[in-house]
Amino acid sequence: MPKIYEYFGFVFYFYSNDHEPIHVHARLSGRETIFELIIENGELAETRKRYKQGLEPLRPEEETEAIEFVETFFKNIIAKWVRFFVMKQRVNCTKITKRIKRKQK
Repeated sequence: MPKIYEYFGFVFYFYSNDHEPIHVHARLSGRETIFELIIENGELAETRKRYKQGLEPLRPEEETEAIEFVETFFKNIIAKWVRFFVMKQRVNCTKITKRIKRKQK
């Protein structure tokens, strides 16, 4: 289970036997939500969330923060996915220590 990011208590990771579509698991305090990256023409078209059976999902405010993280780092997440699942190479965990600026809605 390669851990790819740590961010203010969140851990983002892949399962070593994961499958497409490209997605990342986000865990915080025992809760977990999965975010699928829908890519069109090399850009992030949509982020879909789904839940892992048997685990409590992230709380709404946690999901919002996790989605912002995933959408900010989606190109890096894809690069780590390709490196691990396609190229069969090790990926390192990156610890992010600066908060992401919230998007204005």
